[in-house]
Amino acid sequence: MSIDIIPAIDLLDGSCVRLLHGDFNNCKVYDLDAVKLANVYAEEGARWLHVVDLAASRDGEGADIKPLLRLLKSAPQQVQTGGGVRDEGDIKLRLEHGASRVVVGSISIVQPGRFAAWIEEFGADMLVAALDVKLDEHGIPWPRTHGWTQHSEQSLWQLLDFYSDKGLKHVLCTDIGRDGAMTGPNVDLYVEITQRYPELAVQASGGVSGLLDLRDLASTGVDSAITGKALLEGCFTVAEALEFLS
Repeated sequence: MSIDIIPAIDLLDGSCVRLLHGDFNNCKVYDLDAVKLANVYAEEGARWLHVVDLAASRDGEGADIKPLLRLLKSAPQQVQTGGGVRDEGDIKLRLEHGASRVVVGSISIVQPGRFAAWIEEFGADMLVAALDVKLDEHGIPWPRTHGWTQHSEQSLWQLLDFYSDKGLKHVLCTDIGRDGAMTGPNVDLYVEITQRYPELAVQASGGVSGLLDLRDLASTGVDSAITGKALLEGCFTVAEALEFLS
């Protein structure tokens, strides 16, 4: 089984960066132009790009999102983008500037009824629920919000049970213990998600360090794998990943 490879670009103050475990104090800046990088990924065969505007996530309404809008306008492939999406206006702005899908994190966790209304308003194909989880001592995944600082009152399973009849289609799930660490993805987590909710198009994120990790993810039933740091660090290219998986 094959999966889509979705390169990730994290934007912060106009720069391409990667955070370790979402920590702004543990940030690596890459001397790369985001638009040029998007073109490289497209030339290598990436049909999608995942862009997180960390400035919007950090600074809220006062954030300068011009670098994001410039990338949305210029990227040759389809783009899904998140970071700081707090209301309908944020969704409309990104879609109007060329985003194909908008990724919603905290709102989809703490206000599921509101996000369900957005699914109805914008359509299931236009939105992605970004559910970043931390496993407890019993292996139960609990979504985290607000930069992973706050614990959800519902487990991942309770939340997805709620969305099961609300039309949700796209779910991006990250085991935050693996994010940016390149320690391998949480394969068991994705197997359980896809078995419980076969109707969902699941995007796996966090921990990918090499081609074998992508092969492992392809066996879980997920729709796609998001990888950022492994590509930036030269562990493999998009072209190499697609060839390997084929």
